Parts: sequence; C-alpha cells; structure tokens
Amino acid sequence: MMAAVFATALLAFVVAWRGHQRFASVCFLVSIALAVGLFLYEIYSPEYGFRMPWLQTLDNPMPWMARRG
Repeated sequence: MMAAVFATALLAFVVAWRGHQRFASVCFLVSIALAVGLFLYEIYSPEYGFRMPWLQTLDNPMPWMARRG
C-alpha cells in the first residue's frame, strides 16, 4: 500500500515537471488520500492498531511501590 502512495506522489511530480499541473494536482490529492487511508487502516487494525511499544513500558513503572500494603 505504501508503494501505491509513493507511486502516485512520483507520478504527480513527473506529470507536474512535464507541464500538466491539473493532472498532477489530482495525482497528488490521490496520494494524500491513500496515505490517510493507510494511516487510518493501520491505526484501527485489530492486530496491532493503537499499540505503542515505547509506551508499554509504563505498565508498572515502579514495581517496588506495588509491594507495599
């Protein structure tokens, strides 16, 4: 999916370089839409969506505090 985002962005740049700004704008908007769609798909994925491994270390930040009773 990320390859499609890069391909449409590259197509937009090449087409703009060739002088077709309107079609390049459409390609760039398609690229942005694909990127947003991919982002939302990965965030809401049931397998690994909303997982942030760098924040999972905060499950028990002070284990010695849990032993007090």
